Amino acid sequence: MSSEVDNHLREMSYRRHHTAPGSAAQHQCTREQHDLHAHLSRTSAETHDEHSRMSSLHELITKAWSQVRRCLLLAVAVLFMMWQHFKAFTSLWCSISFQRLSRNTRNLSVNAEVDTLSYCSKKWKGEALNAKQIRRAYEDLYWKNNIKTLQPVKEDNYCLLRAVMFQVFSQAIPFPGWMKEKDILKLPEKLLYSQGCNWVQHFSFGTEKYAGPKVYGKLRNCLELFKNEWEDFYASKDRVERNKMSRSLFSDETKEYKIYEALKFIMLYLVIEAHENLKTEEKIPSFFHFLFSRDTSADPLSYMMNHLNMVGDTIGLEQAELCLVGYALEVKIKLLRLAKFNKEDFEMVYPADHKRNWHEITLMTDDDRHYNIPVIAK
Repeated sequence: MSSEVDNHLREMSYRRHHTAPGSAAQHQCTREQHDLHAHLSRTSAETHDEHSRMSSLHELITKAWSQVRRCLLLAVAVLFMMWQHFKAFTSLWCSISFQRLSRNTRNLSVNAEVDTLSYCSKKWKGEALNAKQIRRAYEDLYWKNNIKTLQPVKEDNYCLLRAVMFQVFSQAIPFPGWMKEKDILKLPEKLLYSQGCNWVQHFSFGTEKYAGPKVYGKLRNCLELFKNEWEDFYASKDRVERNKMSRSLFSDETKEYKIYEALKFIMLYLVIEAHENLKTEEKIPSFFHFLFSRDTSADPLSYMMNHLNMVGDTIGLEQAELCLVGYALEVKIKLLRLAKFNKEDFEMVYPADHKRNWHEITLMTDDDRHYNIPVIAK
């Protein structure tokens, strides 16, 4: 635009110098020149006003952005602090949860169900004849007996008793009638005062060798827990609730061992009772005759000292004594011995003379020392 104005000024200057003085043309040029200067002045003023307005707008925008920027920085700082606190809380929560899970998993003596064939493949590898035979046994149980999963049981000297009592509780099997009639809580004192069995003071609680006169109070505590736990499991008709109760009991080593010691004492009581009946020629279950025929268990005292007292300490319960366990608990115990696959004694039942109305539980063993719980799919 400035070049056009310059050209216009040059043209008017040329016309003014080449026009006769005082003529109308010269006056016309002078007026146009004045008009043009006036126009330029107005334009300059408008431009100045426009620059002023732009400057004010820029200043306003700058102030507004400064405020927004401060708010954004504050929001980012707050979010960052919240994120740090969230990470710290999450880390703490995960740590506590992991510790609880690890503690429960470590102490759980009867584990959750695992695939039968997967368990077998991990435990029995190699081409040894025994390993091949047991793998065939597992495959047969999986495909023909519909045992798709099993529950591994902690391998210690309470293993057999644990596998039995876990099923008794989790299946809510009824409390034995004879235990109700005789009131098992009174059995320790009965043996001492009525039958004169003061040698019961030498009863061992697992690794605890000798309790002396305190044995009767300890036995009563064990029997009380045994009875209460059984009644609580039987009263619960909800399987999910019983599973929760099982996880709680079988992750508490102290309670668990008391259950097994109570069962050991109940077995001892039945041996004493059978021995007394044998003296009077009363009929007793056939397995007692085998028990008393052994030199190490010819009478109740020798049975306690040579067998029961070592259970939970240096040895586990022997299979021959499963008859006594089943008789005491009024359950039929079916045992699958995988090392005897395709042989006559592969599947055993204890006691052989069980009653028809007794509930059935099933155990499985690879080596006749450690026992697991097969889960039969329905």
